[in-house]
Amino acid sequence: MVLALDDDVVVFFVVDVVSFFLHVFSIKSSSARALDVLNFTPLNGKPVRIMYSHRDPSIRRSGTANIFIKNLDKAIDNKALHETFSSFGNILSCKIATDTSGQSKGYGFVQYDNEESAQNALKLDGMLLNDKAVFVGPFLRKQERDNTVNKEVFKSVFVKNLSESTTDEDLMKVFGEYGTIDTATVMRTDDGKSKCFGFVNFENPDNASKAVEALNGKKFEEKEWYVGRAQKKFEREIELKERFQSMKEVVITEKTR
Repeated sequence: MVLALDDDVVVFFVVDVVSFFLHVFSIKSSSARALDVLNFTPLNGKPVRIMYSHRDPSIRRSGTANIFIKNLDKAIDNKALHETFSSFGNILSCKIATDTSGQSKGYGFVQYDNEESAQNALKLDGMLLNDKAVFVGPFLRKQERDNTVNKEVFKSVFVKNLSESTTDEDLMKVFGEYGTIDTATVMRTDDGKSKCFGFVNFENPDNASKAVEALNGKKFEEKEWYVGRAQKKFEREIELKERFQSMKEVVITEKTR
């Protein structure tokens, strides 16, 4: 169910299984009031979403001024997301991604009518919503995301699935073939036992990228190494929370069958 508004009129589309209604507000002030009062009003058990329409659909489809938000609490709905981000400018579209049962997938999208508003909204990256740190970033299509990952700039490399006998010197030797290294460390317990993972810091990010590309998946002492960009602490926390939540959902699904 969508209310589509343009600069002069608001076209009210409501669709359900039985009927199709159309109502036109001919006064601009009325359309603004409809947006303010009726947005997210429940209708037939579903919230009405209202947005200003553009006669040129390429504006909406282009992804311009569009941001992506993830690690959202499942209780955050379209209305709460809209209220959080509307302070930065006029929102063209605001939507939480949901599964077939209507449950939030923990991420959503907000599109503004100008790029400046979208850039200002990025300041909310890392803020707490319902006690969860959320990620806020520019919306990227899959191809753009893939290109971004490939061009990502980093100096610190994470390596895991090491043999227990692998030492700092071994890491220096293997990774040193791809460029100058600042530090290489195998993480250990208090009693000196290897945790079978470590970190390598390069001086040059290009060398770090080359090492990841060349060494990820290679076998050393019958162990297949995972080699990738070392994540920051908050990134690891978000990823672990998402994995834990996914595991909980799987368990709940299995129990309800």
